Amino acid sequence: MGFFTKFAPPTCKQVKTALKNMGFEPQKQDGTSHEQWKKIVNGKLYKVTVDCPKAPFSKTLVKSMAAQAGVSKKVFLEYCFDKKLKDDPHQ
Repeated sequence: MGFFTKFAPPTCKQVKTALKNMGFEPQKQDGTSHEQWKKIVNGKLYKVTVDCPKAPFSKTLVKSMAAQAGVSKKVFLEYCFDKKLKDDPHQ
């Protein structure tokens, strides 16, 4: 079964919405296309790097962003494609 069988590669807007709905907050940018999104859970810092010019994101980048967010690829993609998901996946 393919990685994107259920989901298409997510866009930058979908990834940003997913991160926001998971409780991440965008950090200030310093003249780069790379955006940093941060969240602290039980004293642990999660930092996700989003590079919008690379969107729609490849399997490798989705896997990397999911790992940085501390969730599975499946959960990350579910948040990308279901705007109703707003519960903290770290709870």
